[in-house]
Amino acid sequence: MRLYRNLSEAVVENLHHIFSENRYADKVIERVLKQHPKWGARDRRFIAETTYDIVRWYRLFLELTKASADDYWSLFGAWCMWNKVDLPDWEELEGLSKSHFYERYDKAQHIRKIRESIPDWLDELGEQELGASWEQEIHALNEPAKVVLRVNTLKITRDGLQRLLNDEENIETQRLEDYPDALTLNERQNIFTRQAFKDGLFEVQDAGSQRIAAFLEVKPGMRVIDACAGGGGKTLHLAALMQNKGRIIALDTEAWKLDELKKRARRAGASDTIETRLIDSSKVIKRLENSADRLLLDVPCSGLGVLKRNPDAKWKLSVEFIEKVKSLQQEILQNYTSMVKPGGILVYSTCSVLPSENEKQVDIFLAAHPNFELIEQETLLPSAGFDGFFMCRMRRK
Repeated sequence: MRLYRNLSEAVVENLHHIFSENRYADKVIERVLKQHPKWGARDRRFIAETTYDIVRWYRLFLELTKASADDYWSLFGAWCMWNKVDLPDWEELEGLSKSHFYERYDKAQHIRKIRESIPDWLDELGEQELGASWEQEIHALNEPAKVVLRVNTLKITRDGLQRLLNDEENIETQRLEDYPDALTLNERQNIFTRQAFKDGLFEVQDAGSQRIAAFLEVKPGMRVIDACAGGGGKTLHLAALMQNKGRIIALDTEAWKLDELKKRARRAGASDTIETRLIDSSKVIKRLENSADRLLLDVPCSGLGVLKRNPDAKWKLSVEFIEKVKSLQQEILQNYTSMVKPGGILVYSTCSVLPSENEKQVDIFLAAHPNFELIEQETLLPSAGFDGFFMCRMRRK
């Protein structure tokens, strides 16, 4: 593998922005690629995947090189040795020793928090909450995420999209059992530039995430509220499951997220079904009391179930943040569930693997609200191959 100086410098610059300036990895990579539109697909893939690799293995690479936390060239050199790539004869990489690297690697295999490249607090918390299963779950969370498409069945069938991508875009995909709207890419690539995406024939949405809208058991003609809609991935899936018949009210506290949802809804052909409302006061919730056949609370969470695609999150999270987000989760449960009509269904969901954000939050809510009853709950663990999610379906009596 031949390394190019300009591409390697771009990776090192990305690492500086992510770790020294505390920026989000996806935004950093998106910006650098926009600044260099002439780079080819292979170059762009190298920059994105190498940056994510080093972010994922940051602590391990520091241990193997004994470099300082902001010596990003040494981290890049560690990536080279990790991938059996010959180190270039560059001044910034002088002093790196392959023999020391592999000697330290053998020792690191016996220390989980080093081997799996995670902070001390996260390893302690994971073991405390998941016990023996934490070992396989954190290992699975270090695997790169698959690219999964959700077919927009308002415009095309899954078989139809698969044929179109293969015949017209030269993109090979595989169908997923138990996920009726999902296709996985055989080869990772920038799918957002394809005409089929621009035409609204699909969204990029992990298989686990696709389970949540279906878990609401919606039907055409229902009135559904997605109370933490964000950019609207699950909102759009709900519209497709309802065949664009009925009403979906998408709520969020951030106006820019709802603006993005509107754009996506237009592209998907779901604008007539979806109405957005900004939560700018408690009156918004009050006006919707006892009105929803279905209510989705896909609440803010630690995001520990999606570290595969957001590896920088483990370096930005803290115990204090998780405690704050758990308080917010319970606040949303306590205040938003009045929107469900008697006999209606509530689904509480997170992209976390921690029981304290999942089952325990449900237990607290149900203990304080005997007018709700538990129907079913399900945890999707990363070791099953996709992102980690929790979902719980409850009925208002």
